[in-house]
Amino acid sequence: MKVRKHFYFSGWVQGVGFRFKATYLARKYGLTGWVRNLFDGRVEMEAQGDRTVISLLLAKLQQDRYIKIEEIDERELPLKEGEGDFRERW
Repeated sequence: MKVRKHFYFSGWVQGVGFRFKATYLARKYGLTGWVRNLFDGRVEMEAQGDRTVISLLLAKLQQDRYIKIEEIDERELPLKEGEGDFRERW
């Protein structure tokens, strides 16, 4: 089932390759959306695609040796039609 999820990640998530890894994995798994650093030290992300694939993306991020996610704030959003890729936002 296709869904769109919005996330805020807290912990050791900036300066550790989080955005690069999230973008690489999301593209590899065929997800769309975006990821960006926030000024308060968190990372914000929206991902759209199959629910189980988004869960796989989260699991892979949590398994990374440098990324240390302490908290995830997650909510479901309406789907965005016409979004073609996953990218880093600034």
